[in-house]
Amino acid sequence: MARARIYRPTKTAMQSGRAQARKWILEYEPATPRRPDPLMGWASAEDTLNQVQLRFDRCEEAVAFADKLGLDYTVIAPHAAAEKPKSYADNFRYDRVRS
Repeated sequence: MARARIYRPTKTAMQSGRAQARKWILEYEPATPRRPDPLMGWASAEDTLNQVQLRFDRCEEAVAFADKLGLDYTVIAPHAAAEKPKSYADNFRYDRVRS
């Protein structure tokens, strides 16, 4: 039976926005290990399900899809990002610590 992971990806360093990071992804866990192809040397696996990534707007939709197909799945909760409030004016404060 196929196993799947449901998670919300983190923002990559190359992104400034969070457009694609708000969607939930269902991806299958690899059933066979990757090994180098003898001819080209690329990493390949015998199963093709490890190439499939399904995107959903909400976690509940991904869970309902996995339940409908009878998949064993694991939901990985996203980590909450702690954003520090910043102000441009703080760069020019007179009591700012300088090194």
